This record gives sequence, structure tokens and C-alpha cells, in this order.
Amino acid sequence: MTTSPPSTVRVALEGEVATVTIDREHKLNALDRATIDALERVLDALESDDSVRAVILTGAGRRAFSAGADIPELAADVAGGVGVALREFVRRGQGLTRRVENFPKPVIVAVNGLAYGGGCELTEAAPLALAADHATFAKPEVSLGFPPPFGGSQRLPRHVGRKRALEMILTGDPMSARHAERIGLVNGVVPAAELLPAATDLALRVIRNSPTAVTACLNAVTRGLNLTIDEGLAVEASWFAVTVSTDAVVAGLRRFTARPRPHRGAAGR
Repeated sequence: MTTSPPSTVRVALEGEVATVTIDREHKLNALDRATIDALERVLDALESDDSVRAVILTGAGRRAFSAGADIPELAADVAGGVGVALREFVRRGQGLTRRVENFPKPVIVAVNGLAYGGGCELTEAAPLALAADHATFAKPEVSLGFPPPFGGSQRLPRHVGRKRALEMILTGDPMSARHAERIGLVNGVVPAAELLPAATDLALRVIRNSPTAVTACLNAVTRGLNLTIDEGLAVEASWFAVTVSTDAVVAGLRRFTARPRPHRGAAGR
């Protein structure tokens, strides 16, 4: 009789918010094939669950959100040749970050420790991110002889600028959470004990808005980043068209127009 290996991903539901935890604390939550595949399956399930409005992605323990690729597994892929390494490592990792980036519900990464390599790339891919004050970020792939392979060479320059990105990518030096906040890699930094409550609060502030509007905003921004301004404006208009006839728009406009107008005194005449 064979048994399935224990899952390396945990999911906890609280109201309309799902917290997904990478659970390989003994390996600094490194991303092996099983974990990447498990994250994909979890995201598939959460996307189809209409009761879930937002996702928080974090790591087990206090030391690491994710240290990136599982190096022994990567070494085995590389030993198998370029084709194997591209199929089993690069395409799998790029598929995960692309899934997070394009997810139709808001994904908030809660960086509870170091976010190196693939962990940093997950942070870049997510639309929103918060970090514990002891968290650190790094792109150490160059020290192993290759460029960031999960989308980091493409997303990071778009987020923080070419020169800042290249300093991280070419040196591999770690960066503090406060510095990551200053350059726009994360939205905010909080004490470690407040990380998940802060991420939940951010999620609740987003999902108080209509699901269709939130999805439209996510899609318009994510797709528009890689387009010319005219192409992006067309995407924006198309998502406006999706939302404009929804009940949320009708109700929102009715609420606004029903507000009492401020009294204009003599000075305002």
C-alpha cells in the first residue's frame, strides 16, 4: 500500500479570506516541484470557490517566507540537461509566478522572513505585499551562475526601475524590509506579530468593494503594465464595459447622488 506524501501547503479559511502557508519550515520553505504544484492546485481551488474573496500567501515559521528554489532538486534537473532544467524548473516556476500575477482575486504576500530567489519573485508577482520588520530580500541566482528564472529579471525592473533592479540582480546582496518598502517592492512593513493581522486588514479593505470591480482593477493594471498607453487605455475601457451594468455600479451611483449636498454660503455664490 502506498501513501501520499504530506502536503507542503496549508490553507486556512477565515470568512472570505484564505491564508495559504508554504509549509517546509525545515527547508526554509524552499520551492521544490511538489510545493509549486501544490500551490497551483490550491490557487485553482480558491479561484473556483466564490466564498473566497482574497488570498494571503505566507511561509511557515519566522525565518523564511521562502528561500527560493530547492537547490538539490535544481542540481538534479541541471544534471539532466538543458531540456529537463527548462521543463522541470524554469517553466514550472514561471508558471507559478504568472498564476499569482494573473489571479482574478487579490493575492497579498505576507513576507514573514527571508524572501530569496523564487521567494522574492513570488513577492514581485503578487499585486500586494507586506513584510515583517525582520524580513530580508535577495536575488542570489547570479552567485549560482544564472539569472533569475521565475520572472525576476522581467518584473523587478518594471516595479523598482532598471538600475535598482540590476543592483539586486548583479550583486545578489540582501536588502532589508525597510529598503524594500522604500523602493516599492512591498507596500508596508510591520512588526512580525502584526504581519498576518495587517495582511488580513488590507484584504478586508479591498474586498469591501464588489468582486467584479476588484477583478477588473487587477486585470486592467496587470495587463496594462506591458502595453503602450493607447493599448492600456483600450484594456481599461474594456474592463469598464464589463462593470458598468452591474448592480454594484448602479447602487454606488445611487448612493453618491443621494448624498446631501454641502450648503454653500455667501462666499460660495
